[in-house]
Amino acid sequence: MTFPDISALVRARAPNLRGHLQANAPLAPYTWFRVGGPAQLLFSPADEDDLAYFLAALPEDISATPIGLCSNLIVRDGGVPGVVVRLGGKAFGAIEILAGGKIRVGAAVPDMRLARAAADAGVAGLAFYVGIPGSVGGALRMNAGAHGGETTDVLIEARGVDRRGNIRVLSHADMGFSYRHSEAPEDVVFTGALFQGKPGSADAIKAEMARVTEAREKSQPIREKTGGSTFANPKPDSAWKLVDAAGCRGLVVGDAQVSPMHCNFLINRGAATAADIEGLGEEVRRRVKENSGVELRWEIKRIGLAASGPATTR
Repeated sequence: MTFPDISALVRARAPNLRGHLQANAPLAPYTWFRVGGPAQLLFSPADEDDLAYFLAALPEDISATPIGLCSNLIVRDGGVPGVVVRLGGKAFGAIEILAGGKIRVGAAVPDMRLARAAADAGVAGLAFYVGIPGSVGGALRMNAGAHGGETTDVLIEARGVDRRGNIRVLSHADMGFSYRHSEAPEDVVFTGALFQGKPGSADAIKAEMARVTEAREKSQPIREKTGGSTFANPKPDSAWKLVDAAGCRGLVVGDAQVSPMHCNFLINRGAATAADIEGLGEEVRRRVKENSGVELRWEIKRIGLAASGPATTR
């Protein structure tokens, strides 16, 4: 699918823009699933001020959708209308170790890199991030967690820019964290965060991270074209157990498959479309509901327009 080129309109509204604009930019190469259509307009801001200037100038009827490392995202085959904002570079990738176990970090920093930087500095409490394949911006949005830790446990405040171009600083209370969710305003594009760790032994933290990494490599299909955990755990149950009990381990739709290794992961076997992957997830949800009465909630975010064409379940 090809969208109308709106880059000239945007540049006319924001003539002093310093960031990069690309019309009909392919998004599939950015996603871990390697699927999906283009962004009508992809914007990579130069820094936070550039992002604020851009969002303030953007016409209200043009949407702005932020993406990060796309490890927990399905971009639908029809692509994403409006603007997709992707942060990168030094402006959003910095990590600053502060006094008292505090760490200031840009939203584009990978969670794993944050965990390693904290360990190198002897700051404990953030090691769980080594098991999360996304970036800090996504962790803020969904209260990402793993191996007994969650973003809510360590966040002091988050920083971002809203749709009107206002720079916002959100306290922990403002974030409204719950399991794999936050109540932060949907229009805020996160640009950074301040975390609170505690003193620790660098060697002990790194040993803990090594254990987490080893366990993840043994139990999750991380070398496949996949995403993070597909469904949130409906506590006290585990999503993977419900999926397994419903007979969905290895289930295939098109060229998408429920991972035989860990059945809360979906994988692209090579030629899957976004519709295959999303359709497989919906079929799993249907079978789990039929088998157990539990309605699984998607943990993977899905954005964009669907394309036509049913897939086959087997």
